[in-house]
Amino acid sequence: MLNISEGMINQYETVFIATPVLSETQMKEVVNKFKSLITDNKGEVINEEDWGLRKLAYPIQKKSTGFYYLIEYKVEGDIIDKLEIEFRRDERIIRFLTVRMDKYAREYSEKRKTKKVAEEKVNEE
Repeated sequence: MLNISEGMINQYETVFIATPVLSETQMKEVVNKFKSLITDNKGEVINEEDWGLRKLAYPIQKKSTGFYYLIEYKVEGDIIDKLEIEFRRDERIIRFLTVRMDKYAREYSEKRKTKKVAEEKVNEE
């Protein structure tokens, strides 16, 4: 099957859940590993959000919590396979989901980011 997105720059977001036993330093290592994978393959990280430790909807690998993290980026479509293989190989990752963002998802993301910046300004004052 021909992958239409191959060779084209698309915008994606990946949310992954890391095991809750990681220290803050180990969590930063995990995030930097995947950000480097994106940038080393001519990608661009647009946004990232640390959602912190959250309760899982159901236990995964006997764990009931996990560190949630979102990375939004632009990259060629054929890089996604490499990225997902690395997510599967890394034992620190218990779940991940990658989505190609359409124009509506990108608009929503922009609104969310501007709202977040506005809230931070209000909190500073």
